[in-house]
Amino acid sequence: MSPGEKIRIEDLRNPVLNDPQKAALAHGEANPVELTLDSVLKAAVEVTGLEDFGPTDFHERLSLWMSETDENPERTAMGRLTLYNDCVRSSANRLRIRDLLKRHPEIHDVEIARPIIVIGLPRSGTTHLVNLIAADQRLRSMPLWESQQPVPDRNGTPGPDGVDPRWSRSEAAWQGFRASSPLIAAMHPMNPDHIHEELELQLPDFSSYNHEWITRCPKWRDYLLSHDQRPHYQYMKTGLKILQWYRPRERWVLKCPQHLEQIGPLMETFPDATIVVTHRDPVSVIQSSATMLSYGARVTYTSPRPEWYLEYWSDRIRRLLERSVRDRHLLPTDRTVDVLFHEFMADDVATVERIYEVANLSMTNESRAQIQAYLAAHPRGKDGQVVYDLRGDFDATPEDVRAPFDFYLDEFDVRLEVE
Repeated sequence: MSPGEKIRIEDLRNPVLNDPQKAALAHGEANPVELTLDSVLKAAVEVTGLEDFGPTDFHERLSLWMSETDENPERTAMGRLTLYNDCVRSSANRLRIRDLLKRHPEIHDVEIARPIIVIGLPRSGTTHLVNLIAADQRLRSMPLWESQQPVPDRNGTPGPDGVDPRWSRSEAAWQGFRASSPLIAAMHPMNPDHIHEELELQLPDFSSYNHEWITRCPKWRDYLLSHDQRPHYQYMKTGLKILQWYRPRERWVLKCPQHLEQIGPLMETFPDATIVVTHRDPVSVIQSSATMLSYGARVTYTSPRPEWYLEYWSDRIRRLLERSVRDRHLLPTDRTVDVLFHEFMADDVATVERIYEVANLSMTNESRAQIQAYLAAHPRGKDGQVVYDLRGDFDATPEDVRAPFDFYLDEFDVRLEVE
C-alpha cells in the first residue's frame, strides 16, 4: 500500500481469500492440534527443557481459554493452531521466567519508579502516543519482539548478523502475518520494533483482556471481570523488572487500554505513576475495532460475522468506560493528563510536551530531535488508511452505536467524528 492510499475493504462480510490465506487454512487442516491444558504444557516443557511452572492456579484460566475455543464449531483448524501456538509460547515464557527468578532472586528488588502509563480506549491514539514518547531514548519501553519472549533461551546466541534471534523470529512472524492479512499494517502495525502493550507480560499468567482480541470468548470476559486482577498486575510488574534488569533505564513508558477497567489494581501496582488518559468518540473506536477484527477473522473463523464483533465490542467499550468513570477518583489529580483525540492529532508533539510537564520530565533538545526523527520515519498513513463504513459494513447507524455512551460524552469534551 502506498502512503496515504485510501483502502476500502469491500469483502468484509464475504471474504475473497488470497493465496497466503488459502495456504494458511490448508496448513491448519494438515496440522490439527488438541486444545487441552496437558497438550499445551507438555509442548512448553519440550520447547524449553524446563518443568517448573510454579503455582498451578493458572491451570483454571488456561483451561478456559482452551475449552471455549474448542467448543466453537466456527473456529478453523488454523484458528485452533494459532491459539495453541500462542498458549505454548506463553507457557514456555512462564517456565523461563520462573527459572530466571530462581537463579537471580535479586530481580525482585529492581524498582520500577515513576512510570508514564498511557491508558485510554483502544484505537484512540494510544499506540502512536506511546511510540512517540518511546522515541526518547532516556525512557525504557517494551518492543514487540522483547514482549513475545521476555527471557531469552539460556543457550540462545545471536545470529550470524549479530541480531537477537527473538527479533528475527518476530520479524518472520510479522512478514507472514502481513502476507496473510495484508491490510493489518494499515490498521495496527505489529513489526518487531513496535512498542507493545505490557499486558503481554500477563499472558504467561493467563489473565488479560488480550485474549478477547484474538478469539470470540464471552465466557473468558465474564471470568476476567469477576476476578481480582491485582495478582496478575504484580506478575506483570515482575516481568517489567526482568526487562529492566536486562536493559536498565531510569523510567518506563507503558500503555494499555485494559487499564481503563483496572484503575484500582494499576494504581496499587504503580502508585507513583503519571497517568495519561486518551479520549475519542466511542463510535470511531468501535467501528475501527470491529472492522479490524472482522477482517482478521477470515482465516481463524469459518464466517467473519461483522455483526458479532460490532455487538461484542460496543458492549466491551461501554464496560471499559463505565469502570473508568466509576474509578476515576483513584487517579492522582496532580499526575493525570487527559488527551482528547482531535487535539492530539492536531499537534502530537505539543501533547507530549504537556505530558512531560506533568511527569516532571524535561524536554531536551536531544529528546525533541529523537521524537521528530520518529515522526519523519513514521508519517501518518504510511501503509495506507482504511476507510470505515459503519452503515455499509455493519448495517448500523452512528446514533444507535453512540446512544449508550451519554455518561461518558457528558463527562469529557470528546469531538464526535462519525455522523
